[in-house]
Order: sequence, then C-alpha cells, then structure tokens
Amino acid sequence: MRIVFVRHGDPNYELDCLTPKGKLQAKAAAQRLLREGIEEAWSSTMGRAKETADAFSEAAGLTYKTLDFMRELDWGSVDGTPLYADGHPWFCANEMARLGIPLNDPDWENSPYFKNNKVTAIVKNIQRKTDEWLCDLGLERHQNGWRALPGIKQDKTVALFSHGGSSSAAIGRILNIPFPQTCALFHFGHTGITILRFEQEPGITSVPCIELLNDLEHIKNI
Repeated sequence: MRIVFVRHGDPNYELDCLTPKGKLQAKAAAQRLLREGIEEAWSSTMGRAKETADAFSEAAGLTYKTLDFMRELDWGSVDGTPLYADGHPWFCANEMARLGIPLNDPDWENSPYFKNNKVTAIVKNIQRKTDEWLCDLGLERHQNGWRALPGIKQDKTVALFSHGGSSSAAIGRILNIPFPQTCALFHFGHTGITILRFEQEPGITSVPCIELLNDLEHIKNI
C-alpha cells in the first residue's frame, strides 16, 4: 500500500482558504496526482485542505472523506507558564538543537519545551488516530513497525490532504521519529507531495520506506 500526503496550497490563514495562487497550485497538484493511481482520498476538515482536495476530486472524479484529527496544530502554554517562542514547535526544535538537546528523545513530551505546551496533546491524538486510520486501511501497528492484515489490497494507493504540522506528526508516528525531530526534518511546501510505501506481504512486520519527499516540481512555474 502507498499513502500520498499532500499539503494544502498557498493559504489565507485568516479566512482558512486558498489564495488565488494557492488555487493554481491545487489544480497543478491535482493533475500531478492523477499519475499516482489514487483510489481513495481523505482531507483535513479545514478549508484550505478541503479546497486542495476539491481540486483533485474534480480532476479525478473521486469523492473524498474527511479526518477531523488531521486539522492543523495549535500551540501555546496550557497553564500560563511562559514557553520559548510561545511554544511554536518548529522554533522550539531549532532551539533544542542549538542547545544540544537531542531531538530524537522518545520522551520528548516531558521536555521543558513541550511538557506544558498544548501542541503535545494534539500531536499525541494525531498519533493515536493515525494508528486507527491505518488499521482501518488494513495496516496494523506491531512493535515499532507495521504489518499488512489479511485481505489487504496490495497495490492500493490512498491520498491525504492536510497541513505541514499535522502531516509531520502523522508521518513521524508512522516512521517512529519523535515529533521535535520531524519538525526539524520535514518542512513541507505548499502542495508538496510525500509518499510512504508499506510492505505488502501479510503478516510481515516492517517500517515503510519514503518513496517521495516533498515533491514540488508541479508548481515550479507558479
């Protein structure tokens, strides 16, 4: 199975929609995605992701479903305790790296940058719900890998239209990369396309491979 992650196009964050440029990007991404043989699609419930998914839906003639847990991240102090950069996870990850704090610590949520940060609970929910979503698709989490359940369609490709932060949280979960490290590693561009490919043999536990990462070729002239 292959999962295609697509970030939304250039946004108007205040109105939660695409800008004119973002709409052009979404149309270009839709044409690019037609090459991937996508059979099912999902979108975050936020406007900018749904508009990007709409462009693909129109081009492919494929209706998509929504996943509310893939809404974009929010951050800030949960109890009024001051946080570095108000808890902005990408800035926090950079500061941790500057101070020599390991970004791959599996206990990252208890660090001073995330312990009282509302983003931590949101990320943990995305991780839990990602496991459930993949299980519904026929991919079961086993130890630190994944195994295909009996009856899974081996060559199936699905797409998920969402956001830079929520995609980073979900992809990090799938690849067993702690969240601060995903913030440092993955900076997805608007309509950036990332593809994960899973082992097809039922019962075999493995870690999926990154087939494509943040492909932006389709918008180079936009």
